[in-house]
Amino acid sequence: MHDHAGSVVQSHPYFPQDAVVPGYAPNSSPLPVILGAFGLLIGVFLSTCVALAKWHSPAIKRVDQLTVAWFALCGFLHVFFEGYFVLNHAVLPSSQSLFAQLWKEYSLSDSRYMTSDPFMLCIETLTVLTWGPLSLLAAFLAARDRPAERGIRHLLQAVVCVGHLYGVALYYGTCGLAERMRNLSYSRPEPLYYWGYYAGMNAPWAVAPWLLLWQSAKAIRRAFREAAKVEEGKKQL
Repeated sequence: MHDHAGSVVQSHPYFPQDAVVPGYAPNSSPLPVILGAFGLLIGVFLSTCVALAKWHSPAIKRVDQLTVAWFALCGFLHVFFEGYFVLNHAVLPSSQSLFAQLWKEYSLSDSRYMTSDPFMLCIETLTVLTWGPLSLLAAFLAARDRPAERGIRHLLQAVVCVGHLYGVALYYGTCGLAERMRNLSYSRPEPLYYWGYYAGMNAPWAVAPWLLLWQSAKAIRRAFREAAKVEEGKKQL
């Protein structure tokens, strides 16, 4: 398309409206179909992980089952979904694969995923290579729940939680500063996209890590106390 001055105008639904989204093609599948397929995929993956955890550790506590599910979810999203973005960011706008259509839908709340934004590529690559594998390892250790491994489990859990909190702070912060300092919004103005997609879908990574970090802090503190008691006992012998 061209405007009255003869310049090219991008035909896409993303904001800012002058964003360059090469080769954009609307999704070929209805949104309920896309979300349903993705939800089923995640449901099967998480159910399998929790079932394997219960099979390996029949006495596993409910809270640890939830921990396994959380880190399995993080690992799945980081490695596969965000990994897909890192590998295919240049062709996402024109692709009709399930993950590409999901990214095109989510990008209505953050168009940086459609423009190969350098910051997003950097942060997502780090996420795929570090927090993805470490999240899956955290899920594995939580599923095993062996006393001898609880120290490394909670240390790893704390590290991953801090990483998630740091990442979500950067994510919210960069958009917030762009809006405040440059009057630039990457989200469409409808509440669904800003509050539902952008704010709501990322909110769990601003809440769950705090809860798990508190759990790990208590476990590590308890371990140090027990170690201190052992040392005191040895001195008294």
